[in-house]
Amino acid sequence: MEWLSGRVILVWGFKRALLVILAGAIGVLALPPFGFFAAMFVSFALLVWLLDGVAAGPDSGLLGRLWPAFFTGWLFGFGYFVAGLWWLGHALLIDADEFAWALPLAILGLPAFLAVFYGVATVLARILWSDGMGRIAALAFSFGIVEWLRSFLFTGFPWNAIGYGAMPIPLMMQSAHVIGMLGVTVLAVFVFAVPALLGTRQGRLPGVGLAVLIVTAHFGYGYYALSQPEAPLADAKTAPVVRIVQPSIDQETKMDTAADRAAIFDRHLALSVQPPANGGKRPDIIVWPETAVPFILTDNRDALARIADQLDDDQVLITGAVRVEDMGPGVEPRYYNSIYVIDGRGQIIGASDKTHLVPFGEYVPFEHILSYLGIENVVELPGGFSAAAKRQLLTLPDGLKFYPLICYEIIFPNEMTPEIRQADAILNVTNDGWFGDTPGPYQHFLQARVRAVEQGLPLIRSANTGISAFVDPHGRVLSGIDYNQQGFIDTTLGGATLSRIDDKARKIYFWLIVGVVGIMALISRMGFISRVN
Repeated sequence: MEWLSGRVILVWGFKRALLVILAGAIGVLALPPFGFFAAMFVSFALLVWLLDGVAAGPDSGLLGRLWPAFFTGWLFGFGYFVAGLWWLGHALLIDADEFAWALPLAILGLPAFLAVFYGVATVLARILWSDGMGRIAALAFSFGIVEWLRSFLFTGFPWNAIGYGAMPIPLMMQSAHVIGMLGVTVLAVFVFAVPALLGTRQGRLPGVGLAVLIVTAHFGYGYYALSQPEAPLADAKTAPVVRIVQPSIDQETKMDTAADRAAIFDRHLALSVQPPANGGKRPDIIVWPETAVPFILTDNRDALARIADQLDDDQVLITGAVRVEDMGPGVEPRYYNSIYVIDGRGQIIGASDKTHLVPFGEYVPFEHILSYLGIENVVELPGGFSAAAKRQLLTLPDGLKFYPLICYEIIFPNEMTPEIRQADAILNVTNDGWFGDTPGPYQHFLQARVRAVEQGLPLIRSANTGISAFVDPHGRVLSGIDYNQQGFIDTTLGGATLSRIDDKARKIYFWLIVGVVGIMALISRMGFISRVN
């Protein structure tokens, strides 16, 4: 290992740049659909050694001394995000004639931008750099800070945060309930980077010892949490049966005519009224995916009447739909990506609008400027979607409350409002058909499962083309439908975990962990400076 670390530290020029990019790309193997978490050990060990070897000219100013560290982190992030997000380009090929020109921006431009965060992380780590375990703590501290920043800056995009690589299975997800995904990220970076100590002489025993302690606690708590029962609903005997419908509508299916839209609507209805498998109980709640209704539902009374005809009086349909709000004469209406609750009489009895929209997918930032450059939404709506000011809980006639998250809203751990404490389940409707059978839908599904673990709530997830599933509060998939499969699943809704930790506590624990590794790095740095002096 010492021989290997020495070779990596001394590599230079073009070979060094390629090695840094490769180190970042290797880490993606820890994410779905691969789930090979050991790849992160290779990725971060290489990053530590590469940062050991950064150097600037003797006459360089402050920026000149920091630039090699930033560029190393940027290249690492570029490799990581290109390998992990290349599938975003698939959405642009749905309407290739109009959007193919933007492929380089999606496949290379977004990763180049996100890589700036990792460049900042390596600069911050390098400022605190020292020999031995201190530099591992510095890296964990800096990645924890930048992954937190990535969760909200510039509307936020915490997709594929490093911590997800440490949570491929439910046993390894449970720590997120206590310290959150961001807390897991800090500790994961520390553990993933520890093999770098095997290639140097200092800090091996304390570094490896602390890593073993962290891993033991991670797996130990996972085993303990999975052995705990769930809290039953108010009346377990009458726990509702929920049906998830996955219509598997090809994203390239045209909806140019009323007949096309009617056929899509009919498919949803047909799957909704199928008899339960194996003579099971009829579903009480039926869930359709995001924007499942291919027209403005409130303008189509016949559609509401057909829903009423197919539902029993005590059944409820929950569906994604586009909601329109009339703004008055001469003013363009506003469109919302919404969820409707419809009762057995065809009445809309509840609704919730999406609050966190997808940039360039559902709205164009700085639209007045970018529209002159020909940049438009991928979604074809005049002016795009509008964002709701507040998320609304969905309350069903039987008193159950669902916390609604539309599409990628579920990837934001810091956006859970206090109302989620009142919810009986998380409801996630999405349409991952934009991304084809690529790693994207599988990555999205993992992040949804981790949200269920963090909140200690069951997850009901309906996706147009998959992955649809019922997930228990510990992230275990109770039943599901794989990508690109048409069908439905019925499952009795379970309860939350017995002891739910709230988001405020998770944030406190995250900052305590960041503080501890930061102090470790600072103490090591100060000790190193004193020895040099």
